[in-house]
This record gives sequence, C-alpha cells and structure tokens, in this order.
Amino acid sequence: MPVPIKITQNPYKDLADLKDGTYNFNFTACLNWLEECGKKSFGSHFKISKEDHDVIFRLLVYAIGDKKSCKQKNIMLHKGILLTGPIGCGKTSLMILANYFFPALKQYRIKSSREISFEFEKDGYQVIHRYGRGFVHSMGGKLRSGILCFDDLGVEQVQKYYGNDCNVMAEILLTRYDLFVQRKILTHATTNLSASELESLYGNRVRSRLREMFNLVAFEKNARDKRI
Repeated sequence: MPVPIKITQNPYKDLADLKDGTYNFNFTACLNWLEECGKKSFGSHFKISKEDHDVIFRLLVYAIGDKKSCKQKNIMLHKGILLTGPIGCGKTSLMILANYFFPALKQYRIKSSREISFEFEKDGYQVIHRYGRGFVHSMGGKLRSGILCFDDLGVEQVQKYYGNDCNVMAEILLTRYDLFVQRKILTHATTNLSASELESLYGNRVRSRLREMFNLVAFEKNARDKRI
C-alpha cells in the first residue's frame, strides 16, 4: 500500500475560511488539493474523476463534521464509513487522502484485511485482540484514537491456527462492534463486495452489526478501473 505524504502544515489554510469557529470549505479547492496530494502519494497518473465527486463530497463533509450536509446525504456522524465499489475504482486512495481532513483525534490507521489474516496465521488469536481492541490504548507514549480502517474487507481467506479454522475478520468486526456500542469508537472499511456477499462470507450476525456500525458510501457499479 502506498505511504501517504506527510502534511507539515494545516491543509485547511487555503481550502476554507474560518468563521465563528467553523471552517467553510471550498469544494473545488479541496478537489484540487486532493489531486495534488494524490499525485505526490501515488504518482503523476493520479487524477480526481468528475464521476467520483459525489463520493468525495460525502467523505469530506463526514470528515469535517458538516452536520447539515451529512443530514442531506443521509450520513450519520456517530457511525463509521463503509466505502464500496468495483475493483480499482480508487477506494483505498480516497480513504488515505480523506484522512487528512479529519481532526487529529478522529484520524485512523488503514490496515489491509489480507495482511491481518496472514498475521493470524503467524501470531494466532492475539491478532483478534490486536485489531479488535489493542489500538485503542496508548502506544509508545502516543495517544491513539483506536479508529481503524480495514482495507479490502472480504478478500482475506479463512485461516487455520493449530488446525482450527477461524474467520479472522468476522471475529474482529464483532469485537469492534462491542467497542462501537460500549465506547463509541468508530471503524471504517473498504470493500468490493455487496451486502449479500458480505453476509455469505461473515454470516448474518456480522451483517446485522455492520448496518448499525457503518454509513454506506458507494461508487457507481460501473465505476471504471483507474489502474488500467
């Protein structure tokens, strides 16, 4: 996964006017800034597509906590984001870039679901605790929000540990649901799968909790593969 660039100054400076303690964002300026950062992070080929503007708008108003716009788009700020769309449409890139717009204590760590399943094969059930609850606590003297974004949810395989099968991400999502209910800690995710495919993979119990945990933000089904 590409490592995003480090922002050394407040990106809001040229993107918004501060009035009465609230940032009023210029969406066109935000799109230009995102494309510039995308080129630095992912290569000169990166481009913001016009057909993706609605998805980007939803992500940004959620990130900055724009209650009015979120209400218009049926987005609930107390839930996380489940970003869905076809392979190669740019889900991971947008979640990396949108992270810059979140307040520091709401920024998230992005982790590949496939990598987590491989960690389970090596380290066993402690991985479920690691990604279920472990990142909630202070690590290395730095306070972390505990918010995670699971990338490519559903591409991982059921893993064995000492001969026992375990649907690792299903168990982690159930643990994250408990955190969501008990401590209001959010989880985000990206996936290529539909709701029915997620249910088939993780079971009805997990799907029911996903509805409660996530706002669904979706690319069009025919969104083009930007890797081509």
